[in-house]
Amino acid sequence: MNKYKAKYKICIQKRNINRMSFIIKNHTVLILLLSIFISCKNSNNTTTPETITSQETYNERREQLIAIHEKNSFDVDIQLSKEELELEQKISAYRNAFEKKRKRDNIPFFNQPFHAIQPIIDSSTLYKVLQKMPKGGLLHTHSIGMTDIKWLIEEAIKTPNCYVYVGKDNEMHIYGELAIFKEENVPNDFVLLKDQIKSDTDFKANLYELLVLKRVSFSDRTDYWTEFEKRFRRVSKLLNFRPFFLAYYKKAFLDLIEDKVSHVEIRMVFNNLYDLEKSDYPIEIMVSDLQKVISEIEKEGKELSISLIYTSFKFFNTQEIDKEIAKAFNLKKKFPNMISGFDLVAEEDKGNSVQYYEKNWQKIDSMSSKFGLELPLFLHAGESKSITNTNLIDVSVLKNRRIGHALNLVLFPEIMRQVKEKDMLVEVCPISNQILGYVNDLRNHPARILLNNGIQCSINSDDPGVFAYEGLSYDFWMVCMAWELDIKAIKKLVFNSITYSGLTNDKKEILLLKLKKDWNVFINEANLIMDKQFLN
Repeated sequence: MNKYKAKYKICIQKRNINRMSFIIKNHTVLILLLSIFISCKNSNNTTTPETITSQETYNERREQLIAIHEKNSFDVDIQLSKEELELEQKISAYRNAFEKKRKRDNIPFFNQPFHAIQPIIDSSTLYKVLQKMPKGGLLHTHSIGMTDIKWLIEEAIKTPNCYVYVGKDNEMHIYGELAIFKEENVPNDFVLLKDQIKSDTDFKANLYELLVLKRVSFSDRTDYWTEFEKRFRRVSKLLNFRPFFLAYYKKAFLDLIEDKVSHVEIRMVFNNLYDLEKSDYPIEIMVSDLQKVISEIEKEGKELSISLIYTSFKFFNTQEIDKEIAKAFNLKKKFPNMISGFDLVAEEDKGNSVQYYEKNWQKIDSMSSKFGLELPLFLHAGESKSITNTNLIDVSVLKNRRIGHALNLVLFPEIMRQVKEKDMLVEVCPISNQILGYVNDLRNHPARILLNNGIQCSINSDDPGVFAYEGLSYDFWMVCMAWELDIKAIKKLVFNSITYSGLTNDKKEILLLKLKKDWNVFINEANLIMDKQFLN
C-alpha cells in the first residue's frame, strides 16, 4: 500500500511540474507578444524618454494634473470677487501663522478631543469671523440634541413638577433621567429636581456631565454610542412635556439665528406630547406648536425657516416601519410645507440594514402615487468605518436625495461615482464624527476625499447640545483649519445647504437671494476683522 502511495505522490508531482512548464511556456509567449506590441506602439510615439523628463514637459504635465484636480473639485463653479480673494489671502496667512506657532510650540491639536482644544478656538480671530458668517441651512440635526444643556438644566429647575431619577439603572429608568409628573403619580426613586440640587451641591454639575458627551470625560474603552443614547434617554420625557417643548425649541431657534443660520431641517422623532392636564396629544400638535414658535420669533423681528424630516428607528421591524411611513404621509398631507422627507436612525453597525427595509421603500413609492405627494429619503448611511457596512450601495439605488454622514463612502469607488452622477449631497458632521470615535484626527476625515472628487457636501452639527456646544461656527472652524479649505470651498459649502435643502424651488430662490446679500456684507466685515488681527 505504501508503494502505491509513493507512486501516486510521484505522479502528482510530475503532473504539477508539467503544468508549471505549460504555464511558463504560455506566459513566455504572452510576454513576447506584449513586448512586440509595446515596441510597435513606442515606435509610433514621437515623444522620446528624454523629452518626457525634460523640464518643459515635466512642468506641462504637472500643470495638466493640477488643472484636472481643480476641474474635479466640488467647488469648480465658484468664482470669487476681489474682496473674497483678499479675505482668502488673509485666512491663508492666518492658517499658516497658526500652524507655524503650533509646530514651534509642539502643540498637538487636530488629533485632540474637541473639548480639549475648544478654548483655543474660542479665543481665535477666525472663530470671531466665522460667527459672523451666514451659514445658510443646517440640514442635519436631531430633535433631542439641539439646545444648550446648561440652559436645559436651569429651565428644568424652574419647571414645576420636574423630577429626576436617583435610583439604580433598570429597564424602565436610568440615573439622571428627567420627567414631569403630578404629585400623586411620581414613580419610586424620582425626587424633585430643585430639592435634589438643594440637598446635593454637586448634583447640578454631575447632572450636566450625564447629559453631555465629551471624549475628554471617558477612556478609549468607552462604548460611546451607548453613552450617547443614554443622554437622549435622560431628557426625552422632559422634552415631550408640552410647555417645555415650546420653550426648548424657541431657545434652539434663537441660538441658530444668533449663529447666522437661516434654515434648519430637523430629524424629528414624533412622539405624543403631554402636560399635566392631558397625557396624550396627537403628533400633529408637535408640528403646529413649532409653527407657533416660529410665529413668535417672527413677531420679534427675527427670521428662520424650518422643515421636519420624519424620523424613525433602524431597530424597528418592517411592519413597524410601514406604520411609521403611513404616519409620515398623513402628516405630509396635513403639513405639506413642513414635512420634507423620511429617515431612519440608530447606531448603524448594530441596526437593521437599509436593504432590510426594501419592501418599505417600495411602499413609499406606492403611497406617493396614492397621496399625490412626494416623501423624499434623506437616509443616514455609511456612518461606519467598516467595508462590511454596505448601506451606501442600497442608498445609491433608492430615490435618496441626501446622505447622512457617508463616512465609508470612500471605500466604494463605484458608489462614489454614482453619488456624484446623481447629484446627492452628503451631510457631513465633523465634530460629531470625532466625538463618536469615527475620525480621531479631523485632518483624516474622509469628506476631504469626497470634496476633491466633486461630491457635494454641507457642514452640520448633528447634536450640538449633547456635544456641549452651540451653533455651526465650531464645525466650520474645524473644517476650515483641519481641511485647509479656502474661501471658495467654504462659500460652496454654505450655499449647498440651501441648494440641496428640502424646500420648494420658490423658497430656495428667496433664501439664496438673501444669502447672497448677507454673504457680501459678511465678506466686507470679515476683511475688517482680519485687518485688525494683522495690525495687532
